[in-house]
Amino acid sequence: MAGIGQSRDILGTNHSEQRDKIVQLLTTAYWMEIETVMNYIQASVNLDGIRAEEISESLAGDIQEELAHAQRFAQRIKDLYGTVPGSADFSPEQRFLQPPDKSTDVVHVIKGVMEAEKGALDHYNKIIEACEGVDWVTQDMVVAVLEDEQNHYRTFESFLKEYENS
Repeated sequence: MAGIGQSRDILGTNHSEQRDKIVQLLTTAYWMEIETVMNYIQASVNLDGIRAEEISESLAGDIQEELAHAQRFAQRIKDLYGTVPGSADFSPEQRFLQPPDKSTDVVHVIKGVMEAEKGALDHYNKIIEACEGVDWVTQDMVVAVLEDEQNHYRTFESFLKEYENS
């Protein structure tokens, strides 16, 4: 079977510039998910108090899903001829999701999670737009991940409403 060469497929040589842009966007998404995993681990462990239990459990449950997103992004980067970066290339961005001064400050964590999810939603929409008409496989994958992130955002939005009304 001949190589893809000049074709309509994203793997074609005529799409190298678009492919490089998509790989760059996917790499950012990969790091966002990896950082979210780190921060969800610390938040799920560091929170104290009875009111924190539900939030800690929710975060602990989300860790595997966020890790799976990172793995999906990593595989897609590789599929598009990119290289999945190592830890030396990591630069933290989620200042808003650092441990609060008080381990019982559940609202700080909820708002941090919501900000992380909002950042993911915005970035994943950029990827979807960049893929339009060029890379349907990546676009479909990111649409599925976007659904998960919307669900996470709504869950924590409802937690925040509960805390603000108590």
